[in-house]
Amino acid sequence: MTGSLHIGLAALGSAIGVGLVGMKAAEATGRNPGAAGEIRTQAIIFAALAEGVVFIAIFLGKMGA
Repeated sequence: MTGSLHIGLAALGSAIGVGLVGMKAAEATGRNPGAAGEIRTQAIIFAALAEGVVFIAIFLGKMGA
């Protein structure tokens, strides 16, 4: 093991988080189609924040190596 287990776990958690954001955004758009633009904007922002966790984990992995 090269010590990169935390990067893989961060990627797994991020993928689950983005999936949940997408699921709930689709559900919210189905309930209120008039707010689709605002829902889409918030979903993109939250998905980007969830993906940012992977980049932080990669950065911390490179710092420790």
